[in-house]
Amino acid sequence: MPEQPLLEVKGLSKSFGGIRAVDDLNLSVQDGEFIGLIGPNGAGKTTVFNLLSGTIKPTAGHIAVGGERLEGQGAEEFAARGVARTFQNIRLFKHLTVFENVLAGMHGTSDRQLWRNLVQGRLFRTQEERLRERAAELLETFGLSRHADELSVHLSYGDQRRLEIVRALATFPKLLLLDEPAAGMNPAEGRQLVELLGQIKRTQKLTFVLIEHDMEVVMELCDRIRVLDYGKSLFEGTPEEVRRSPAVREAYLGGEEDEYAQLGAAYGGL
Repeated sequence: MPEQPLLEVKGLSKSFGGIRAVDDLNLSVQDGEFIGLIGPNGAGKTTVFNLLSGTIKPTAGHIAVGGERLEGQGAEEFAARGVARTFQNIRLFKHLTVFENVLAGMHGTSDRQLWRNLVQGRLFRTQEERLRERAAELLETFGLSRHADELSVHLSYGDQRRLEIVRALATFPKLLLLDEPAAGMNPAEGRQLVELLGQIKRTQKLTFVLIEHDMEVVMELCDRIRVLDYGKSLFEGTPEEVRRSPAVREAYLGGEEDEYAQLGAAYGGL
């Protein structure tokens, strides 16, 4: 019997007025997979992420995480089921320290039975110590421990990007949605990010869905890639299959030639 997908999307659609941003999307992601969503600007990628994280509600279709239907639920319900995400535009608590930003993410998923924390103070202290240790480990892994006591607003752009990923990981997610995590990074920072995400992929039982315009990042990390175009699913395959697809070539050369050239360069030329 096939294993139940961690994420299953069927007939997912979203319309804004007369514009259908996502059109009858079907997607199945197994536990531990690393899936990429690519496509030209306006393909509907971020709208898909907004639907998969409960930020917006679908016009039609359903979303199941771990077999539980969540369409129509809010972001809090998606987070409670283990879905975390980052954003194109960095959303940190700029007037909290780096360490406090990570703890803020953790407290959203820690023991929600407040009365137990109040009555059993010892339990609360033990849990708090465990969370602080986990926060310190994540900051060390992502090379941010030396900035732990700095306000996040003072970090470099690349470090802010990394901190947002750390904060998402701090929620102990099952499914992590990464929205252009390498955007604005220089090549060295991008390479470091790929190595870190690859390490997490190898060592933790975590499922990723990635939106990224840096094709080297996509090609190196993803097991499968789904190509979107004008809200529709255009093609799905391995990185090599996507690179060789005439349909993908046509979609990108319609307006994103430079990005398609990156896609080919990631595998040594078209």
